[in-house]
Amino acid sequence: MKRPVIGMCTALERARWSAWDQSAVLLPHNYVQAVQRAGGLAVMIPPDSELVDDASQLLDLIDGLMLAGGADIDPSSYAQEPHPETVDTVPERDLFEIALTRAAIERDMPVLGICRGMQLINVACGGTLVQHLPERLGHQDHRRVLGSFDGADHDVALNAGSLAARAAGETAHATKSHHHQGVDRLGEGLQVSGVSSLDDLPEAVELADRRFVLGVQWHPEADPASNVIAAFVDAARGSPQSRPAVSGGEDGSARPQPQAAAAP
Repeated sequence: MKRPVIGMCTALERARWSAWDQSAVLLPHNYVQAVQRAGGLAVMIPPDSELVDDASQLLDLIDGLMLAGGADIDPSSYAQEPHPETVDTVPERDLFEIALTRAAIERDMPVLGICRGMQLINVACGGTLVQHLPERLGHQDHRRVLGSFDGADHDVALNAGSLAARAAGETAHATKSHHHQGVDRLGEGLQVSGVSSLDDLPEAVELADRRFVLGVQWHPEADPASNVIAAFVDAARGSPQSRPAVSGGEDGSARPQPQAAAAP
């Protein structure tokens, strides 16, 4: 059986390696490892402005879309001015991933958003974000150590029967978090299916009218015991409409076949 192809959106950052110091597209290796461990074929997707208006060129090639963690989302994406603590935004990445997410949801492709990825799903659906949680919550327990998960472990209470609970395999799920922003106004169609044990902050959102569209505020790729990414890969494995079937053309080459529209 062919492995499901998982497209993973990458960060666009300044990076150093060997003798080089330049702009790079990158993703922590544990994302790739988690997808491969679950039986998926991991493919990194860099921002591509030409796909903003026609994401089908890419989505026809993959079976599931993963939105990874990373930089703060540009507040202009949800019609707000930036907070002083909203830094290092990459509008090029935001514009691309929002367009890709909307197109993937429209065709009912499995989508998993992790940390920033959950926030991205909310923005793509018309929602807004709290730009600096410590001001709203009065504590920094969701990101105690910058660049580390140290001290930020906590449980998330998942709604029984929800996609989030089915993916995690339990309703009380231990998580690793690293974020200072979160969901504020919920995007259209989204449901909160999990909240933090620390303060009831929304930490899982999903679309009930799609087969698998899930955002989690924590980092399952950093926890080999987590089943969330495996559940997503399994959903992508059973995703017959995500890529067009092919048959031989008159010259013997493979030719895409028309694809039925996803059910509303």
